[in-house]
Amino acid sequence: MSVLDDARLVLLRHGETTWSTQHRHTGRTDLPLTERGEEQARAAGPLLTALKLRDPLVLTSPRQRAVRTAALAGLADTTVDDDLAEWDYGDYEGLTTPEIRETAPGWTIWTGTVPGGESADAVLARADRVLASVEPQLPERDIVLVGHGHFSRALITRWAEFDIREGRRFAMSTGAVTVLGYEHDVRTILAHNLTRTANGATL
Repeated sequence: MSVLDDARLVLLRHGETTWSTQHRHTGRTDLPLTERGEEQARAAGPLLTALKLRDPLVLTSPRQRAVRTAALAGLADTTVDDDLAEWDYGDYEGLTTPEIRETAPGWTIWTGTVPGGESADAVLARADRVLASVEPQLPERDIVLVGHGHFSRALITRWAEFDIREGRRFAMSTGAVTVLGYEHDVRTILAHNLTRTANGATL
């Protein structure tokens, strides 16, 4: 049995905000959770408990929506890691994709340019830096990263050793949990986009 067989890297996206309900790109803007967002964060708690995390190291984005989500999910002893901040959307901050496409037809965050913000290559490099910093600890303990939609998808993509553009393949809901790990020493996605419904069912 490999020492990596039980290793898990867990991603938790923050709960709902007013802008996430409107599908507005929310990078630097430091919005609080909505009431429903707080409920989503609390609902993530039982999902994390069921994982029976081993001596978890918990790192969060510096944004209040991530820090608050970690607290409501019952994650203790958290440390802020600036590298877990959301994609910097630059001039597109606060805009929806349809609004951006009025001047940039066919645009997506994964394939288009971001005036005044981060390029996909820059986000790729940041995701790789996060993974390189935590992966050596996985044989000994589980890692939980609490952050955002697009950057969590970048982490998933790079964990799977795909090009950053393939982040478009991994939807991630507010308050959702994804579990990354290994099979036969190869990086794999063990579970993705898990949430709990009001009656406690897991989706």
